[in-house]
Amino acid sequence: MTESPLLSARKNYQLHLPEIFENLASVCFEKEKDTSSVSDLEEIQSLFPHLFGLPLLSANIAKDKKDFPPFRVGVVLSGGQAAGGHNVIIGLFDALKTLNPDSHLVGFLNGPSGIIEGNIHELDREFVSSYRNTGGFDLIGSGRTKIETEEQLKSSLQTIQELKLDGLVVIGGDDSNTNAVVLAEYLVKNGCTTKVIGVPKTIDGDLRNKYVEMSFGFDTACKTYSEMIGNLERDAISAKKYTHFVKLMGRSASHIALECALQTHPNYTFISEEVLERKLTIKCITKELADLVEERSKMKKNYGVILIPEGLIEFIPEMKSLIEELNTLLAGSEFTSLDPSASIDKVRNTLKGDLLSTFEFLPEGIQKQLLLDRDPHGNVQVSHINTEKLFMETVSKELKQRDFKGSFSPVAHFFGYEGRAGFPSNFDATYCYALGYTAAALIKEGLSGYMACVNHLLEDAKKWRVMGIPIISLMNLEMRKGKKKPVIQKALVDLNKGPFATFKKHRKSWMIADDYQFPGPIQFFGDPQITGRPPEVLKLKDS
Repeated sequence: MTESPLLSARKNYQLHLPEIFENLASVCFEKEKDTSSVSDLEEIQSLFPHLFGLPLLSANIAKDKKDFPPFRVGVVLSGGQAAGGHNVIIGLFDALKTLNPDSHLVGFLNGPSGIIEGNIHELDREFVSSYRNTGGFDLIGSGRTKIETEEQLKSSLQTIQELKLDGLVVIGGDDSNTNAVVLAEYLVKNGCTTKVIGVPKTIDGDLRNKYVEMSFGFDTACKTYSEMIGNLERDAISAKKYTHFVKLMGRSASHIALECALQTHPNYTFISEEVLERKLTIKCITKELADLVEERSKMKKNYGVILIPEGLIEFIPEMKSLIEELNTLLAGSEFTSLDPSASIDKVRNTLKGDLLSTFEFLPEGIQKQLLLDRDPHGNVQVSHINTEKLFMETVSKELKQRDFKGSFSPVAHFFGYEGRAGFPSNFDATYCYALGYTAAALIKEGLSGYMACVNHLLEDAKKWRVMGIPIISLMNLEMRKGKKKPVIQKALVDLNKGPFATFKKHRKSWMIADDYQFPGPIQFFGDPQITGRPPEVLKLKDS
C-alpha cells in the first residue's frame, strides 16, 4: 500500500537524545534519596515487602565502561492509545542493540493478556522501523487486562521464565504501572530475576509528580483537540448562532481541559477540581452558564464555546456522592443481571434522602447511563455519560423559565478518540524515544519496580535529565469494587498556582470578549520554537 507523503516524511524525522545517552554503556544510576509511598505506608509495605522503600535514582556516567551480554527483553502496551508509544518501543529496541547487537526485543501482543497467554512477536529492526514516529499502538496492539489474580500472575511468571527474559517494560498509565509493580513484586517473591520497568503513558496528564513532569501522549492529544476547538471558535464567530458544548477526555483530572483552554481561550471552561472545591451543584452550574448566555446575548453574541472535562459529573458534590453510592450498590450481585430500566427501579427503592432526590432530578437518559456496565475497575463509565447534553438541557430549561428573548442554539461535541492515536508531536516523539532508552538503561543496571523518568523537559532535549522513580513511591490505597486496592495516586489540577492561576486571571475577559485563539494543526516542520513547543501547562508549572 502506498504511504502518504507525511507518513514517509515522519519516518525520516531525526530524533535527539539526552547527552547522557551518548555513551549508554557507561550510564549508571545514583541514589538521590529514600522513598516510601504517598500514604497508607504500613498497608502498602505489607503488600510489597520486597520492593517497598526503593531509593529515588538519578542517571550519571560511570568511570568504567562495561561490556554487556545480549539482553532479552519483553515489551507490552497497556491501556488506551497515546501518541508516541511506538517511539518508546523503538527507543528501547535501539538502546538494547546499542548495548549488544545480539540483544532481542519481544513484543507481547494485544496488551497484558499477551503475557498471560504467551502471545508474542519477535521484533526486528525492519519491522519496528516502519512504525518510527507514527501514532497508535498497532505495532503490537494493546489491551486492558489486569494481571492481578494468582492464576494470572502464575501464568505470567511461566511465560517470562520460558522466554528467559532479562527485563519486561510495561508502557501504560497509572493502573498499568500499578500492574507492573505488582508483577515485579511477584517475580522477586518467586525467585525470578526478570526486571520490570514502567513507562508513564496517558493523554489525561494525571500521571504526574515532582519528577514525572508529563505523561507521554498528553501534548499530542491537547494539540489535536485545540485545533478542533479553534475551528469551532472560528465557526462560532462566523455563523454567530451556535453555542458549542465540547466534552474533552479527562475523567479524574482536568489537565486536558485546562491545557486546551490556555491554547484556545474559550468563553467558559469547567475545571472539575474547582467545581468540587466550590461545592457547585448542578443548579449552580446551570445558573452560571445561563447567566453567561444572557450576558453575551445582550451584546448580540448568541454564540460561544464551552469546554467540559468528561469526569466533571463526578466532581459535582451531590453527583460525586451519588456515583460513589452507585459504585457500591452495583458491585452487589443482585444488580448484575438487571437491565437499565429494572436497575433504575431497584435504585429508586434503595437510595434515600438527598441521594434519591439527586438521582430523580436527572433526565432518564442520564440515569440509564449511570447504570451501564461498569468499567474494568467496577466504576461508572463516566465517558459514556453525555455531560455536555445534560447541561445543554438544563440551561435550555433555565432560559425558558427566565423568559429569555435571545437565541440559544447549543451543539454537542465529544473530542476523545481523535486525540489518542495521531502522529505524535515532535515533543512527544522525542520524549518517548528518550523514555525507551531510559527503560533499557534501568534494565541493564538490574533495577526493577521503577518507572522510567525523563524531566527538565523545557530544556533542549540534550539537557533532559534521566531518572528512575520507584513506582511504589507514587502509590496509595483507593476504593475499587468496594475494596481498598493499592494504586498510583492521580495528580489533580493544582488550584493554587501555575497553569490554573494564569487561566483564572484571564478567564473572565474570555467570557465576554471573543479572544479566541486558533492553534491550527500540529506543526512538524519549520521553526523549532513552533514545532517543538511543549504544553502550556508545563511552561507555566512554576509560575
